[in-house]
Amino acid sequence: MIEKSFHDGILEICINRPDKKNALSHDMYHELETLFQQYGSQASCSSIILYGAGGCFTAGADLKDFQTKREPGDSPGVKFLRALSRSSVPVIAAVEGVAVGIGATLLQHCDFVYTTADTRFRLPFVALGLSPEGGSTYLLEHIVGRRKARDWLITGRFFDGKEAHEAGLVTEIVASNSTLDKARETAKLISKLPQSSVRTTKQMLEEWSQPHVHTAFDNEVRMFAMQLASAETQGSILATGKISSPKST
Repeated sequence: MIEKSFHDGILEICINRPDKKNALSHDMYHELETLFQQYGSQASCSSIILYGAGGCFTAGADLKDFQTKREPGDSPGVKFLRALSRSSVPVIAAVEGVAVGIGATLLQHCDFVYTTADTRFRLPFVALGLSPEGGSTYLLEHIVGRRKARDWLITGRFFDGKEAHEAGLVTEIVASNSTLDKARETAKLISKLPQSSVRTTKQMLEEWSQPHVHTAFDNEVRMFAMQLASAETQGSILATGKISSPKST
């Protein structure tokens, strides 16, 4: 369900689970983590493109995974996010359809994000009785500002690509069905640049925030597990009545 291709120094990763709106399972997180660990520091890799199959990015985590007790330490999803955040090569996301939960928070760790005006984003953690993840308790405010970060994280409402672009979460709005083409265009441009300069520039841009991001990860892991274990949260998850339908997240 995670497919990859590597050509001319560009790794393309496709989230391919269209019958579940490309919702991410534990096994899929592990595959993503492994790919980012391998290619994110590989000398022959100039960039990584991440996209979803069937005109949909990802509906986030499969809610069924939230019905089990969270063990101490990083979940499979957080392990993937840490690997993504440590990539030394640029990461480019092509986002269409929906980007929900981790599908939205992972974008904070991408260097370029291309989407459409009508793509739907959502950070539904509070609505599910959970707490934010993905480093969003630190990063989101720095990317989109204090007011917008609180709006999106606390209300858990949907917002479209136009709003995401205006707030600064995404790089550019492009036509429907062309986000992957735009991502490939950018990847090809980057591949022609001096790679040591590309990696050094990315490192310099991130070295001030990285300690804060991983501190946020650590705190979010603790709080998320605590919220997940509560009866109120489990009731909220069950009350959705759509545990098997990831599009509801």
